[in-house]
Amino acid sequence: EVQLQAFGGGFVHSRQSLTLSCTASGFTEDAYAIAWFRQAPGKEREEIGCIMSSDGQIHWSDFVKGRFSIASDNAKNTLNLQINDLKPEDTAVYFCAAEGYYTYYEVVPCSSWDFDYWAHGTLVTVSS
Repeated sequence: EVQLQAFGGGFVHSRQSLTLSCTASGFTEDAYAIAWFRQAPGKEREEIGCIMSSDGQIHWSDFVKGRFSIASDNAKNTLNLQINDLKPEDTAVYFCAAEGYYTYYEVVPCSSWDFDYWAHGTLVTVSS
């Protein structure tokens, strides 16, 4: 069973940086994709970016303007999302999602995937 946990949210001030973490375990396939999403109050959920383990390729959504980065920490089975120069409009619940896949299948980039597994969100509140 795949298990995901998202951590790192909190109350922060504008212009600060914050790192969110997603821990993942239980994949039976030889590869996996993990994505970060967010949902602001009253708005639809939107994907920030995703990474595929087979090639390490990161796929960013168009609204990302250079303030976001993704890094893996394999020793801790963790994928981190760093947000720099936080703005009030970054206030949202942040989620990570994942799905395993086999590398002998040709797959499309993870930016178009419907993910099977979702963590509970972690709330980021950014004050002016």
